[in-house]
Amino acid sequence: MKKKIHVCVAWPYAAGDRHIGHLAGAYLPPDIFARYHRLAGNEVLMVSGSDTHGTPITVRAEQDNISPAAVVEYYHGRFVEGFLRFGLTFDLYTHTDTQTHWDVTHDLFLRHLAREYIYTAVQQQLYSIDDDRWLPDRYVEGTCPFCQFDRARGDQCDNC
Repeated sequence: MKKKIHVCVAWPYAAGDRHIGHLAGAYLPPDIFARYHRLAGNEVLMVSGSDTHGTPITVRAEQDNISPAAVVEYYHGRFVEGFLRFGLTFDLYTHTDTQTHWDVTHDLFLRHLAREYIYTAVQQQLYSIDDDRWLPDRYVEGTCPFCQFDRARGDQCDNC
C-alpha cells in the first residue's frame, strides 16, 4: 500500500551562505530519506524554505548597509541555486514572505489561540533609547551570569 510521506526540512535564515556542514547535517539526511521512500513507491512531499524574518537578517543588513529585503533576495537565490547544484530533491522550496505562508501561519495561529494553546503574558524586554527599538538577544552583550565571561550575548555564552 502506497504511503504518504511528508518530509519537513529545516528553514534556514536567509542571512548567510550555507556550508558543507549544513548540507551534511540538515539537508542530505532528509533528501536520502525522501529518495528512499520515492524508490519504495511512496508518495513523498519534501518541503522547506528560507526564513525571511528575524534578527540574523537584520544584523546582516546592518553589516552590509543594505535593506533586509535585499539580504533575503540575495541569500534565498543562493540557497535555491546551491540546492539545485547538489541535486537535492525538494518538491517545494519556498520562503516565509509568500501569501500562502502568511495564510497558513495566520490560520494555525488563530486555531491554536481558540484552543488556548497560546496565552498572553507580560515579560521584561531591553529597549534602546538611542536606537528607539526593542533589542533582540543578539544585540545584548555583557557578563554571563553563570561563568562570568565578559563577552556573552543575551542568547548565548560562547564560554560555557
